[in-house]
Amino acid sequence: MGNSARNIYSALRAIRETCKATALAGALLFGFLAAGCATNLNSVPQAGQVTGQVPATPPVSTDRKSPVTVAMLLPLQGFGTNALIAKGMKQAGEMALFDADNPNVQLIVKNDDGSAAGAQKAAMEALSDGAELIVGPLYGASVPGVAAIARSANVPVLSFSNNRSVGGNGVYLMSYLPQAEVERMVSFCLSRGKRRFAALIPVGAYGDAVELAFRSAVLRGGGTIVALERFEPGANKMLEPASRVFSVVNEAAGTGAPVDALFLPGNKDTLPTLGPQIAYAKIDTRTTQLVGLSGWNYPHIGRDDVFVGGWYPGPDPRGWQRFSERFANTFGSVPPRMASHAYDAVRLAITLSGQPKGQQFTQANLTLPRGFDGVDGSFTLLADGTSQRELAVFEVQKFGGKVIGDAAQAGLANPAAGGRSQQYQNRLYGGQSVGAAPL
Repeated sequence: MGNSARNIYSALRAIRETCKATALAGALLFGFLAAGCATNLNSVPQAGQVTGQVPATPPVSTDRKSPVTVAMLLPLQGFGTNALIAKGMKQAGEMALFDADNPNVQLIVKNDDGSAAGAQKAAMEALSDGAELIVGPLYGASVPGVAAIARSANVPVLSFSNNRSVGGNGVYLMSYLPQAEVERMVSFCLSRGKRRFAALIPVGAYGDAVELAFRSAVLRGGGTIVALERFEPGANKMLEPASRVFSVVNEAAGTGAPVDALFLPGNKDTLPTLGPQIAYAKIDTRTTQLVGLSGWNYPHIGRDDVFVGGWYPGPDPRGWQRFSERFANTFGSVPPRMASHAYDAVRLAITLSGQPKGQQFTQANLTLPRGFDGVDGSFTLLADGTSQRELAVFEVQKFGGKVIGDAAQAGLANPAAGGRSQQYQNRLYGGQSVGAAPL
């Protein structure tokens, strides 16, 4: 950190100490960010405000003489959706620094251009700047190159990708993985007596991961897959595989062994096409439960009556709501859903920064069994590079989602039926699923 940045930070702390009694906030934050990544705050969040559910980590020690350098790699250039997501994630990381009040962490932000080559270049620059931990990149295709460079320097990587295949060997995935979502939903279905499944799964890498996890979870739980088809996007391409699955469901409905659950891991791009087909096939959703993944969490899904009553997973929204409100008050905009992962990654770095030099980000510390507190609840990083995160189960309502299964770690718990009845609006999520990171 340069002298000017230290002066800014010291001044900011003095301002906040003066304003604590009136809960006022300063206006500038951390001038030590990388060139082109300067912070532009409208206000500053309240210090020490809790954002997660369970305080799963010890207090942060700030006794070290020099800060720990953490690099965040994001596709910051451009004006598209991904650039806006990247900007929000950068801001969330900065907010985590300020929330810690006196963090022992210096955050440098590098633009990776959203490409594998750009991510490699950004990683090399980060290591040259002394990075001891790399946070990012966003895209799974960029992770292997970054990981190879980071491993050469014995620096771990906290990636935002949800591609399980790029995790491990020093790479830890902060995102909700589709496999975990599948396990949570199959477990919940089984707990509700749903044992006979049919499925309609999209083609591609995401669908491959979902199908493998689905087959494994159903088999482990003692269930049966009656029918499974893959489909390509587009109404015409979806029609035939959907018709075959729906025919099996209808034929079984007249027997003593109906299909208990129809698994549809679609999203806002595919479900509006599938909905009319389900209605046309006259699937009895009172007998056959419709089940999805986090892709169901988009505004207005409940406008299609066929999906009302359907189930999908997601984090308990209370922590996100608090975080989102503070973010909006600070930056004047709604955060992208993945901002929570950026916040959690920086808070994790702050938590471990008080450890002895060179020992902060060892595998043993990163994979502490007690885990870490996060915006969406506690989470635990595993040695294989995956993570365990808490997921609730929602029921689609006309204007939002109702929690019907309390948050539990996927694959570890078979949740009790019931749960809270409070209704939460999809708008709290900004129309984005928590597993929205590209594979």
